[in-house]
Amino acid sequence: MFESLSERLETAFKQIKGQGQITELNVASTVKEIRRALVDADVNYKIAKEFTDKVKEKALGEKVLNAISPGQLMVKVVQDELAELMGGTEEGLDLKTSPTVILIAGLQGSGKTTFSGKLARFLKQNRHKSPLLVAADVYRPAAIDQLKVLGEQIGIPVYHEPDQKDPVLIARNALKEAKTKGHNVIIIDTAGRLAVDEAMMTEVADIKAAVAPQEVLFVVDAMTGQDAVNTAKAFNERLDFTGVVLTKLDGDTRGGAALSIKYTVEKPIKFISMGEKLDTLDVFYPERMAQRILGMGDITTLVERAQAQYDEAVAARIEKKIRKNQFDFEDFITQLQQIKKMGNIKDLLGMIPGMGKAVKDLDISDDAFKGIEAIIGSMTPYERTHPDVIDSSRRRRIAGGAGKDIQEINQFMKQFEQMRQMMKGMNKFSAAGRGMRAMKGLPR
Repeated sequence: MFESLSERLETAFKQIKGQGQITELNVASTVKEIRRALVDADVNYKIAKEFTDKVKEKALGEKVLNAISPGQLMVKVVQDELAELMGGTEEGLDLKTSPTVILIAGLQGSGKTTFSGKLARFLKQNRHKSPLLVAADVYRPAAIDQLKVLGEQIGIPVYHEPDQKDPVLIARNALKEAKTKGHNVIIIDTAGRLAVDEAMMTEVADIKAAVAPQEVLFVVDAMTGQDAVNTAKAFNERLDFTGVVLTKLDGDTRGGAALSIKYTVEKPIKFISMGEKLDTLDVFYPERMAQRILGMGDITTLVERAQAQYDEAVAARIEKKIRKNQFDFEDFITQLQQIKKMGNIKDLLGMIPGMGKAVKDLDISDDAFKGIEAIIGSMTPYERTHPDVIDSSRRRRIAGGAGKDIQEINQFMKQFEQMRQMMKGMNKFSAAGRGMRAMKGLPR
């Protein structure tokens, strides 16, 4: 998402970069290009016009410091205004009440059921809650089955009544169940339709009235652009929801929904979701998203993901082995698994400042490390813990087991030894950090 917009904004900033000072002429030219870029990204013209008027006003009102170029100043002004347009600061869930009731609403196909599973996992792992998923879509049997499968994957119970056709009664009974069994969060997955219709609106409104949820989250497919914004407006008029969830942000979307929806409905974007994997859910941070749009990366999120996978005991053990130059393939695989848990590799690289543009056209698969795993998996347990014993005959056997050429094995072994030597001389860094740096250039 936002690749095209990022490129257009970069082009717009080139007009003012290198200029000696901010003037009405160069600001007006830059702002005009920014407005065109926003409209092309499916942002409503009125919103784009109001946004660029604010940018122009702030840019002309700033005094350019000797240390700051006009181009840098303009980027800072646009970054601040983008963050403000998308909500300014992040807004979390209201979890003070126990049990907290969270009602999920949206059109059919927007990703409500998948998001419900992701949210339950997020609350269990990141907020240490005990959620109960509720299957209240009585019209689509597959939705109940899907929710049950998701619940099994994340170890969270799913409340459902196969013979009950009244979603309001199901929601009420689920609330009683949660109180009885000690669940402190209830996530109610409701039915969607192909279009906004009165029956759907009335049903969701009735469920809301019956269980008085602390949170009503509207789930919208970001790929639908301005249609997503219009649908959100219609839902909000009936439900007065508390927040928005943007799904499918990894798809071919121009980003207009993310930029416009907060302005239009005056409700915060609380989560963003990408893909089908249950760990691809992030709290929405307007400032971080603005940085990513402008090609600045998102180091904060990258560090948070790394910390979430950080195991202090494992890190201490590996660091000790590094100091003694005893880092082996078992340690390497441990580090590899931690990195893979952080999320999509291409997405992670895009969070590094300056890397977004470099990797945008690269096809970096989540299976990028499978070749390495196959090589190490073809080693015996003794070989994995004693890399120095792997001679030419062992390498030929490993090559056969991994389906690789002997040249690939030799290259991998050479790079692994270089990595061990490099890591030995980098004791001032954490073991996890060393492992991530060392993986650059290894075969796939």
